[in-house]
Amino acid sequence: MKFFLFLCSIVPAMFCGCSKFETADIPAVKDFDLKRYCGKWYEIARLPNWFERGMTDVSAVYTLLPDGQVKVVNQGVRNGKTISITGRARFAGKSDRGDLEVSFQRPFWSDYRVIYLKNDYSLAAVCGRNRKYLWILSRTPEISNSALEEVLEFISQYGFDISALTFNIKQ
Repeated sequence: MKFFLFLCSIVPAMFCGCSKFETADIPAVKDFDLKRYCGKWYEIARLPNWFERGMTDVSAVYTLLPDGQVKVVNQGVRNGKTISITGRARFAGKSDRGDLEVSFQRPFWSDYRVIYLKNDYSLAAVCGRNRKYLWILSRTPEISNSALEEVLEFISQYGFDISALTFNIKQ
């Protein structure tokens, strides 16, 4: 199990960190408040990736640490078993932008760019360094159709394949 968690953290970091920065044209959220962003987020949808294949009930908890970094605990259910992994996040640039990086296996860091965020911090879209990595996150396990349509319209403007999204379905 530890080897599996290691692979789930290091391989995406390697691919995200080494690929061409395809999402440079997508601006990170401005006036980003890390304290407000912290807390629990539920995965509503994602572009398929091998490290989350077959997972449901996916969530992430972000906790601000005294050093200004963030503790990240990702959790999901696969084959009836809860799997979790803990990492860290930090700003990749200015602290008022949603441009972060995350690591589940240091020294490898992956891009974590908040590209969409409702004013009340209830719904977000996050991408990686390329258009193969995208997540729609919510403070609640379910969102309204109108909220989903709004975020889908936003991300489709930036060339993400919304028809390929995997929606998080509870078991």
